[in-house]
Amino acid sequence: MGRPRLMVVEDDIDIGNMLKIYFSGLEYDVEVATRGSDALEKTKKVLPHLIVLDIMLPDIDGYEVCRKLRTNTRTSHIPVIFLTQKDERSDKLQGLELGADDYITKPFDIEELKLRVQGAIRRSERESLTDPRSGLPAGRLIEEQLRKIIREQDWALVDIRINHFDPFRDVYGFVASDDVLRFMAMMLSEIVDDLGTLTDFIGHAGGDNFIIITTEKAASSLSKVLKDRFAEEVQTHYNFIDREQGYIVTETPNGPENMPFMTLAIGIINSAEHDFADIREITEMGAETRRKDIPGELVD
Repeated sequence: MGRPRLMVVEDDIDIGNMLKIYFSGLEYDVEVATRGSDALEKTKKVLPHLIVLDIMLPDIDGYEVCRKLRTNTRTSHIPVIFLTQKDERSDKLQGLELGADDYITKPFDIEELKLRVQGAIRRSERESLTDPRSGLPAGRLIEEQLRKIIREQDWALVDIRINHFDPFRDVYGFVASDDVLRFMAMMLSEIVDDLGTLTDFIGHAGGDNFIIITTEKAASSLSKVLKDRFAEEVQTHYNFIDREQGYIVTETPNGPENMPFMTLAIGIINSAEHDFADIREITEMGAETRRKDIPGELVD
């Protein structure tokens, strides 16, 4: 996986800076927020793999931050470790009841915190809750959302795949291809924030495949903006020479082949046009619809 992303929510600047320096040295990408509202805003833009959350904050307290995270479809899966001076049993129970994954009191042992952070992230990945590269919900969380919508009305599933992702990875390597997946996750979140609803779900179904569960009304506009923006912004992931020539050259058993830049293939299905008895029917129809949107493979 790429560097794990850690959000530290701490109004004590010294502690926040210390944790940023320490975990950055362990190859984490660390974001620090000193206010609860700032943490919620930053989390919407880039999903962290885990949040270390102080309870006593200058605006809203950590309990309220945790509650908002847990009641938002797109952030409910993120592991949370409370870090606080409160050590009363009732305080710990309140945090755990809100869905916190762990609770550490100050003063704390930095090595213990490190082990608890590592353990929580590993559990999340082992249980197929999140994809380790994008940080988006995966596996079981996607299945739970599909089981939920199959009983509801007014929903649409947007099935998205990155065309020509494998040739890009072959030429540029795994680090660069993981960067594309993180870019994709960030862009999905921003576009859904702008055009979707608070209850929309974004998932990483695996590899180069993503999904959005939104309303029937929002699905088409989301898809159009997503395609246009991806086609424009993904070019920054290519080097100058490839951007100038408009394609990349890959080696195949039959010799060099020119491959187009990455684009998106998108399929949309909705509850108004279809009745589904099983979540497999939803995923299969979504994939079938998306495959009809795949352009030609080669560049002359």
